[in-house]
Amino acid sequence: MESFFDYISINSQVRFGKPCVKGTRIAVSDILKWMASGMSVADITNDYPLNEYQIRAALAFSAQRDKSLPQIH
Repeated sequence: MESFFDYISINSQVRFGKPCVKGTRIAVSDILKWMASGMSVADITNDYPLNEYQIRAALAFSAQRDKSLPQIH
């Protein structure tokens, strides 16, 4: 898989600068919410104009971003 930056962009003019799947207005946080609610990758690709690589890139982006946050103990 390519870098998640091949699939995710941050543009202040799109969704107030939230990280989104390139070429869409679908935010990384939207994908995380859908998966947390029980949607599978297949469900998401059937309901939205996304493919598996874009979804995995959103997950990788989120995981990388989470690693850079300060840890709360």
